[in-house]
Amino acid sequence: MPSSARVALVTGCGKPVGIGNSTARALAAAGVTVVVSDVSPAGVANEHNVQGDMDPNWIGIDSLVQAIVDAGGTASATLGNVSVEADAARMVDEVLRRYGRLDILVNNAGVTIDRTVAKMTDQDWQNVLAVNLSGAFFIAQAALDHMIERGTGRIVNMSSAIGETGNIGQANYAASKSGLFGLTKSLAREALFMLGRAERPPGDGIGLTVNGVTPGYVATDMLATIPEKVLDRLRAQIPMGRLGKPEEVARVVAFLAADESAYITGQIWSVNGGLDM
Repeated sequence: MPSSARVALVTGCGKPVGIGNSTARALAAAGVTVVVSDVSPAGVANEHNVQGDMDPNWIGIDSLVQAIVDAGGTASATLGNVSVEADAARMVDEVLRRYGRLDILVNNAGVTIDRTVAKMTDQDWQNVLAVNLSGAFFIAQAALDHMIERGTGRIVNMSSAIGETGNIGQANYAASKSGLFGLTKSLAREALFMLGRAERPPGDGIGLTVNGVTPGYVATDMLATIPEKVLDRLRAQIPMGRLGKPEEVARVVAFLAADESAYITGQIWSVNGGLDM
């Protein structure tokens, strides 16, 4: 059923304490109809063998949808693996069939498989890049066709401070997140180029923007298994002396996704407590 409200697709929303979860809630609170997605709990061990072990804290995206609805928002869910091109395109198509439009895409889905370079296998490398980088490309590619046709849209790619600094044991993760910088800037340029070619120049309107966000160390489920002594060392590296909150990252995403942020594109926004200043 076509919707008159702005519609967002947010990937990687399956964890109860995470940036995707908080971003979906923030957009819904701003009046956006939100479609949340993640890999199916039954199909987590997918063809890339990504996230093969079920997280004990998993509550599923259905719980997130219900929480948004209970808070007065509008939300629904779709399941899929962004690292599979056909699956990524299908999720975008589902949103369009359901609501008739897609205004905002937040590429938040991501995985880690941490090992030193000496111990990292080819599969470790390929799996992380498949989700974190190729997944963002596949779903943005599908969404851009619709956004160019309408002449408006927002794409926000979730990178990481690790993509800027690198980290021991995270060569695959750092490379994937650093790759999102180039993808973001290239998509931003191409989006404006394609709008012009389609005779839909952005002008003073909402426009079509592509930006990236680079969180630092944020208190999410991804850090929940890290020993407290290690977290203390991480905090010591952060000038603000604490971990970030998912809501603080979500606030920046919601800002970039707003219609009023039409003059911001191709930019990388750091939310890291001063980690790399």
